[in-house]
Amino acid sequence: MTSKEQVDLDNEQTYADLDGEEMRARIRELPEQCADAWALTRQMSLPFDTATIRQVAILGMGGSAIGGALLAALAADICAVPISIVGGYDLPAHVQRDALVIASSYSGRTEETLCALAQAETRGCPIVVVTAGKEWATHAAGKGWPVALFDYRASPRAALGYSFTLLLGILCRLGLLPDQSAALEEAIALLRERQEEWLPQRPTAQNPAKLLAQRLAGHLPVVYGAGFLAPVARRWKGQFNENSKNWAFWEELPELNHNAVVGYVSPAWMRQRCRVLFLRSPLDPPRIQLRWQVTGELLAQAKVPVEVVWGYGENRLAQMLSLIHYGDYVSLYLAMLNRANPTQVAPIDYLKKRLAEARETPC
Repeated sequence: MTSKEQVDLDNEQTYADLDGEEMRARIRELPEQCADAWALTRQMSLPFDTATIRQVAILGMGGSAIGGALLAALAADICAVPISIVGGYDLPAHVQRDALVIASSYSGRTEETLCALAQAETRGCPIVVVTAGKEWATHAAGKGWPVALFDYRASPRAALGYSFTLLLGILCRLGLLPDQSAALEEAIALLRERQEEWLPQRPTAQNPAKLLAQRLAGHLPVVYGAGFLAPVARRWKGQFNENSKNWAFWEELPELNHNAVVGYVSPAWMRQRCRVLFLRSPLDPPRIQLRWQVTGELLAQAKVPVEVVWGYGENRLAQMLSLIHYGDYVSLYLAMLNRANPTQVAPIDYLKKRLAEARETPC
C-alpha cells in the first residue's frame, strides 16, 4: 500500500494487520457497556445526605474526563446543583464539604486525579470512586468510600460507556437527576440498530462512517458542537487524535461565532486542507439552528468544505450516544486509512515514562 486510496476498508486483512488489539470490537460494545454500567449503579450503596450536597465535582483526565463533560452537558438544565469537571492536580477552592466529589480513573493511577482527590479528602468532601483498577478500588473501599468498580479490559477512551453511564447512574440514584432509565433504554436500542450500518463488514459504498473517513483522509478535521453536543465534538476530536493519529480540533457554538468565523480567510492553503464537521441535533433551540445556518454560509463563502452530521433518537441522551458511536467508527476507519494502530498511544506512554523518572512527587 503506497497511498491512502489503496487502503481497502472492506478487506478483513486490513484490520488484522492494523487493529491487532481489536479496537473495532471495543467500539461495537458501547451499547453493552452502557447497559452493564447502569445495572452496576442499581446495586451501589450511596449513603449520602443529598440535602447537604450543593455541587458536584468530577475528577478525571482523558477518557474519564470526557464522561464527566458529557454528564455536565446533559444535566445542565435538569440538575439543580452545578457540576464541574476538575482536570488537573489542584482542587478548586469552591469545592468544599458541600461538594460531592466523584473521582474517575480507569486505572486508579492517574496522578492528577489522585492529587485532587487527596485534597478533597482533606476538606471532608463526600467521595465516590469510579474505576476499573481493583487495587485502587480496594483502597477506596477501605476508606469507606462507595466504589463503582467495573471489569472491562480496554484503553480508557474505549470504556466511555462505563465512565459516562456510571456517573449518570450515580446522580440518578442520589436524586440529583431525574431517572434516565427510559431514555437510556431507547439510546441503547438505537445504538444496536444503527451500528449495523457502520460495522467493518458493511461495504464502503453502503457505510456512511467509512465514506466520511475517506473524505477526511489527508485533511484536518475541525469539529463543531453546540450545547449538549459540545462535549461530543470534543470526543470526536480526541478520537481522531488517539485512534486515528490525526491532527484535529474542536470548537463550541455559539462561542465560535464571536471569533473563529473571522479566521476562515488565512492561510488560504488551509481552507482546502480543513474539513469542518457540524454535529447537529433537531433538539437545538431555534437561535442555535439559525447560527448553524449562518455559520455554514460563512464557511461556504470562504470555500471551506463542511460535513453535517445529525444525531439520532428522540431524546438528548440518544442523540449524544449515537453521535459518539458514529464518531468512534469514523475514527477507526481514518486510523486504517492512516495505517495506524488505533489502540497504541506511544507519545502518551513516553510522557508517562518521563514523568515517572522525575524525582519529585506529583502532589
